Amino acid sequence: MSVEIALRHKQGAFRLAVDMHTPGGVTALFGRSGAGKTTVVNAVAGLLRPEAGRIVIDGEVLTDTQRGVFEPPHRRRVGYVFQEGRIFPHLSVRGNLLYGRWFAKRGTRGPEIDHIVDMLGLGKLLERRPTALSGGEKQRVAIGRALLSDPRLLLMDEPLAALDDTRKAQILPYLERIRDEAQLPILYVSHSVAEVARLATSVAVLHGGSLVRCGPVADVLSDPSAVRALGVREAGAILIGRVAGHDSDGLTRITVSAGEVFLPQIDATLGSMIRVRVEAQDVMIAREPPKNISALNILPVEIIALRGGAGPGIVVQLGSGDDRLLARITRRSATALDLTPGLQCYAVVKSMSVARWDVGSQGV
Repeated sequence: MSVEIALRHKQGAFRLAVDMHTPGGVTALFGRSGAGKTTVVNAVAGLLRPEAGRIVIDGEVLTDTQRGVFEPPHRRRVGYVFQEGRIFPHLSVRGNLLYGRWFAKRGTRGPEIDHIVDMLGLGKLLERRPTALSGGEKQRVAIGRALLSDPRLLLMDEPLAALDDTRKAQILPYLERIRDEAQLPILYVSHSVAEVARLATSVAVLHGGSLVRCGPVADVLSDPSAVRALGVREAGAILIGRVAGHDSDGLTRITVSAGEVFLPQIDATLGSMIRVRVEAQDVMIAREPPKNISALNILPVEIIALRGGAGPGIVVQLGSGDDRLLARITRRSATALDLTPGLQCYAVVKSMSVARWDVGSQGV
């Protein structure tokens, strides 16, 4: 199911100008505070009437200012999950879920409540009241309620922003299951590169109300020209791999397109596909195969592009088999190594430098 969004809107001094097409899956709207992310999702939800624009979901026009079309929110069949779990305090978890079911389009079967309960791990919480739930549990209930309304599109506006790192780590696997099992297009608002890398299938980068980059998540995150918009310190690319083994010394072996990498043991079954975010600052480059070093992950790569800024640093895009990596090194190092596009060399990544947060399911 595709979503077409073309918007022009002004709020005070802020101007939004976005024209994008999402192919389905999870499309992350990424940007710093004030970039225009929430304005976009509010317009899609029908909570904001844009000055000019057109919004189309799977061929049905919801907003078209030129033709005077503006479907009200309750007729759009769009689920919305906010930053905080806005669930009804007077209803149990079961009651909140059934409330969402009540809003499902008449005449459609919609998702089964038992399936949603299982997918989100809510079975033991059904009789609890919201006051007895953690922040992460409330968000899972809010997501379940939205899914049970049988939406054709799910909007998630920074659903992890109000959670601490522990709660975020607990809820991320549930979001991956929704991505992989629900077969529902999702617009996911975030200012976290790590969340985008783990969950998104495509990403739209917003800056100052303008769309600066849009495409498959692996392509965008590995693009040196997108580093400034994404954040230099957060820059990193994705490796896609298959779990090949769990070794007795506590490491997991992962087969990637350019070879094999080792990570601290992860909770994944043998043969399952995963994605691993590798931060650019954790990648070293060597002209020759390194010897007698502690780093276990040494991959053959090819220099694709180099991009420098005003400072002493430079970002190097590396081809690693079918994948792409980024390395953030000093300009002095790039000069000393005589790095140029087309050069065959080696990327070195410490196993312990990859955070557990940055390893997730790739789905199928």
